[in-house]
Amino acid sequence: MKKIYTNYIANFHGLSREIWLLSLVTFINRAGAMVIPFLSLYLINEEGFSLPQVGWIMSCFGLGSLAGTYIGGRLTDTIGFYKVILLSLFFGGVGFILLQYINTFYGFCIGIFILTLMADAGRPAIFVAADTYSRPGNTTRSITLIRLAINLGFSVGPLIGGLIIAHINYTALFWIDGLSCMVASLGVFILLKPKKQKDIGDEKTALIKEGLPPYMNKLFIMFFIIMVANSLAFVQYFSVMPVYYEKAHFLSEDVIGWLMFLNGATIVIFEMPLIGWLDRKKVSKTMATFWGIFFLGLSFLVLNFTSWSGILVIAMLLMTLGEMIGFPFSNALALEMAPKGRKGSYMAFYSMSFSFAHLIGHNGGMNLVNSFGYFKTWILFAMFMLLICGLTIWLYLLLKKSKPENV
Repeated sequence: MKKIYTNYIANFHGLSREIWLLSLVTFINRAGAMVIPFLSLYLINEEGFSLPQVGWIMSCFGLGSLAGTYIGGRLTDTIGFYKVILLSLFFGGVGFILLQYINTFYGFCIGIFILTLMADAGRPAIFVAADTYSRPGNTTRSITLIRLAINLGFSVGPLIGGLIIAHINYTALFWIDGLSCMVASLGVFILLKPKKQKDIGDEKTALIKEGLPPYMNKLFIMFFIIMVANSLAFVQYFSVMPVYYEKAHFLSEDVIGWLMFLNGATIVIFEMPLIGWLDRKKVSKTMATFWGIFFLGLSFLVLNFTSWSGILVIAMLLMTLGEMIGFPFSNALALEMAPKGRKGSYMAFYSMSFSFAHLIGHNGGMNLVNSFGYFKTWILFAMFMLLICGLTIWLYLLLKKSKPENV
């Protein structure tokens, strides 16, 4: 047991103080992220919107995320990641608090768009900060630690959020989420503000641009399409899946919170050792992305095997395994493909893959379920992910030909 503990702790050695501080701030922010996992249920149960209406509202969520990540990436390359993270957290917190006072369909569409624009502007900045603060050879593990903080917060948040909904109401979620974002922005200001620009590497060097912009890099565009497709399936777990849990398996919000907690807790316990082991094995970043996509697709397929509610746990664990393997290495691959001075733009494109998924994934999933039911929808997603697995292998072969290193 002591050896297991020692090996687990060893995975965290060598990470910089700034990465730990960035992870702490990220945890504070994500621990309050209680609104998003229950947003679709809130819109249906509290506001009385239909599935197609919820789909359109979530599309506005994606549109705001798309605009926010693009603007955030451009700003990161000009004013630096620190200011972008600080402003995004603060104004995102204000947005969450104000969102509770909207109760019309079009009002929600506009409100969600503005909220996610502000909140997601900080996403590419965080990736660039992780790359900047990382010591040589530690980028993948640094990203994994930040993901661990995200998932630790995101596992605690839905658990507490489900209990709050069950015993109080939805309104408290908006206040807690908003205030936690503001606390996180305060943490950035106090803990992460660079004392000297040279301590983290002069961000002005980012103005010296080399290589192609992301939209002209054919291999990166192919990678971007793969990540959009992967994210289209992944976002179903944050909109369609909670509705499926309630409507098809009759789970209450607090039980749904526990199921989501399983995802975050599994990542917190196992992701860092898993990534540390794969990193030491020099696993291909592209093939790790492939396995992440494979397990995510499998998580949809198994839902049709039985009506037993225990299958939800198995599906959640398969999705979590795919998330643990795929996302850290796809993050690292995007950073590796980015030339000097363009990391903000490349990571903005990478983050925009999730934004595109939010834009069409929630709406598409809701309308598929509304038209064909859950069984056929899960089959379609499983087949779609199989196709994307083939595309990922093709990307691996192309990268291997052009850049034989650890791709």
